[in-house]
Amino acid sequence: MTKKIDKSKIRNFSIIAHIDHGKSSIADRFLLATKVITQREFRDQMLDDMDLERERGITIKARAVRIPYGGHWLNLIDTPGHVDFNYEVSKSLAACEGVILLVDGSQGVEAQTVSNYYLAKARDMVMIPVVTKIDLPATDLNRVEEQIKSVLKLDTSHILLSSAKTGEGVEDILDRIIAVIPPPEGDENKPLKALIFDSKFDVYRGVIVYIRVFDGVCKPHDVITMMAAGKSYEVEELGVFNPYMHKVSSLGVGEVGYVIANIKEVADVKIGDTVTLANRPAALPCERYKEVQPMVFCGMYPINAKDFDVLRDALSKLQLNDSSFLFEPESSKSLGFGFRCGFLGLLHMEIVQERLEREFDLNLIITAPNVVYRVVKTDASVLFIDNPTKLPPPNEREAVEEPYIKANVLVPVGSIGDIMKLCQDRRGEYISTEYLDTERVMLVYELPLSEIVMDFYDKIKSMTSGYGSFNYEFIGYKKSKLVRMDILINGDVVDALSTIVFKESAYYRGRTLVTKMKEVIPRQLFEVVVQAAIGSKIIARDSIKALRKDVTSKCYGGDITRKRKLWEKQKEGKKRMKKVGKVDLPQEAFITVLRID
Repeated sequence: MTKKIDKSKIRNFSIIAHIDHGKSSIADRFLLATKVITQREFRDQMLDDMDLERERGITIKARAVRIPYGGHWLNLIDTPGHVDFNYEVSKSLAACEGVILLVDGSQGVEAQTVSNYYLAKARDMVMIPVVTKIDLPATDLNRVEEQIKSVLKLDTSHILLSSAKTGEGVEDILDRIIAVIPPPEGDENKPLKALIFDSKFDVYRGVIVYIRVFDGVCKPHDVITMMAAGKSYEVEELGVFNPYMHKVSSLGVGEVGYVIANIKEVADVKIGDTVTLANRPAALPCERYKEVQPMVFCGMYPINAKDFDVLRDALSKLQLNDSSFLFEPESSKSLGFGFRCGFLGLLHMEIVQERLEREFDLNLIITAPNVVYRVVKTDASVLFIDNPTKLPPPNEREAVEEPYIKANVLVPVGSIGDIMKLCQDRRGEYISTEYLDTERVMLVYELPLSEIVMDFYDKIKSMTSGYGSFNYEFIGYKKSKLVRMDILINGDVVDALSTIVFKESAYYRGRTLVTKMKEVIPRQLFEVVVQAAIGSKIIARDSIKALRKDVTSKCYGGDITRKRKLWEKQKEGKKRMKKVGKVDLPQEAFITVLRID
């Protein structure tokens, strides 16, 4: 148990930066410098406790930790840097008063640095610019300071320098946090008002809710109510993270911690909801998060149909601490029962798939990802289509609109030509060019979202030798010439492989897809015909020759008519097989759509 904390001694802050700029490393150094953990307990990426985070070297989930320093209590919320996890950053900022804006001293200001800066600026948060990795030989402080001044319009006279590797500058950052980030506002005598910024499911204890208290005090045995869900529970345990769960006697104004209240239903907890007391509720809830809209959809189907219920429960538990992920049931003629799932991007989709397969021991088939299209029908009604099979026939639609994004691409000056050609090939509309310094330039394009979700980021990295980066924001829908392309296997449409494509590139995509499908579908005992079609028109066709079995191997000579009889018999058998045989499609067939260059 711990004593009551004076709110003037609390500082709530977050670390924001581009991916791989050292957020988790500097957080680790904070924990070591303040002796929250000992050198013996220490390991790299201390706050990244998921296996996937440690293997990929990225932060996926925001994590909170309490740090004692200089007679103050600093609540740090470590955030992801990848564009797909922007929502995690916005959730963290809602629970803080200030941020550390981290910039890599060798790489400088990157696309996600700019994006996160504007997220913090929109909330009018106190920002502490820090240049890190100053121990690297490639660090150029003058160039980085000039970029911070010109791109972010920040005062560079108070920039702090640090190195997570050597520990240099870490105490200066902690001192600056105490000096410039304001203590939390709020009244402990008012009714409890706390923001749910995250949660997770524990098999033995139910839903563990992560909260930031804005008003009032929360104590064990209080009966709390979720204002949006309308459900009430008795508090069993309260605690903070240092960095592990540590039980406390109360959570007051400005404190960040967890609540355990025997919550069994994952649907009862919503990220962004407000926790208050049942017998003395707050008049108004906390400011809710802007509802996030998934940008990429795909179908998820269990390979074993008996795992459908297991998959549904697993998706519910994942959604509990990832509210940017949505799902709903759907069925497919070729794959049976599954779920239509929405994600913020392709990396987000890969992470969810891996977590389902690892944490819940599921074997899944993932269909080709697609974006959400806006369809205006002839009767003036509007539909939003997240599944190509739901696209109305041509005679029922007035127009099909696709989502567009504004992309900021930061690249070395020598790569401008290649990147501009890439954007033009992806149907991009050029907006502007801005030189950050003599070596780096920011290109601004408007692009169809469907053209960037597959491999756009990989292409940029490849063309710029790893020095390019990009960030995007959704700007709305634009009318396009789009058609639905179906894949037929032996004359039957495989609905899970249907895609919506740009009409002018439909033939090329159909031809390429059919060729690649021929490579991944295993040979059968009968010929398999693969076709790409738009409506009733076949635009590409190829066939997989039948697997030949040598039925005459037992004949060592004699009359040729004996061999002919065996061949005829085999031929008749293959005809019957073709009529009733089903083609087994491997997982590679469904992800082939991703690999069309």
